[in-house]
Amino acid sequence: MPSLRDIRNRITSVKSTRQITKAMKMVAAAKLRRAQDAILRTRPYAQLLDKALTRVAARAIADEAAVHPLLAPRQQKVAEVVVITSDRGLAGGFNSNIIRRTQRFLTESGDRFERIELATIGRKAKDFLRARKLEVRKDFLGVHQGLTYEKAEAIAQEYVQRYLAGEVDAVHLCYNEFKSAIAQTPVVVQLLPIEPPASEAAATIDFLYEPSREALLAELLPRHVAMQVWRALLESAASEHGARMSAMESATKNAEEMIAALTLQYNRARQAYVTKELMEIVGGAEALK
Repeated sequence: MPSLRDIRNRITSVKSTRQITKAMKMVAAAKLRRAQDAILRTRPYAQLLDKALTRVAARAIADEAAVHPLLAPRQQKVAEVVVITSDRGLAGGFNSNIIRRTQRFLTESGDRFERIELATIGRKAKDFLRARKLEVRKDFLGVHQGLTYEKAEAIAQEYVQRYLAGEVDAVHLCYNEFKSAIAQTPVVVQLLPIEPPASEAAATIDFLYEPSREALLAELLPRHVAMQVWRALLESAASEHGARMSAMESATKNAEEMIAALTLQYNRARQAYVTKELMEIVGGAEALK
């Protein structure tokens, strides 16, 4: 049976842990609020960009002679999966869910491609893949530290250039899609080639282009790819903060329950100790009579 000192030390230790987890929950909640605001600010631009791209791309696809290379279908031999995780842990199942979704995609798509390459954004994905001797073509460092649109645009430009050069035939993003603070869904989204949403109205209406439809597509399509990467990073960031907030809330509740149980154990042990001392005193007094 542990001594009173041991129980007191353990209660102090758990209280310190509770203080840390409570502070981490508050920090994650503040970061989640900022991440949600960033998503809301980005959404109107992304929707209008998708709408414009849908209308212009539908006519370009109908006119096969003028289709842009990023829209043109081709045999997909080499694919690359970009796995987006966090740099830190203590986020519940956030990272493990993405890793499991990536493994399932690799299993399901093994027959579709001759070769599948891997790239990572986030230290957790890199550590997991390298621990299992899986080759990582590129690790994008420092993306989560000071997340900006410029970083997403640089990643998108690299993949657009590789796709146009024929180095890769398909690019997929694997990340957690933000639903709420307690719900995140791991998804795999095709980044390249671009598949604009189908629209019957867009295919029947054409426009006058200045300077040309080809020049407009050459401007819109890279922006669309960059926006897709930016959206994935924002969704992943919001999901990470939501998962960490939930995990720290659960850890705080567990710490409080443990403190209550240890306090009860301490009081019982102290009561037993006092009772024993009283019995020894009474026994000693009876012996002196």
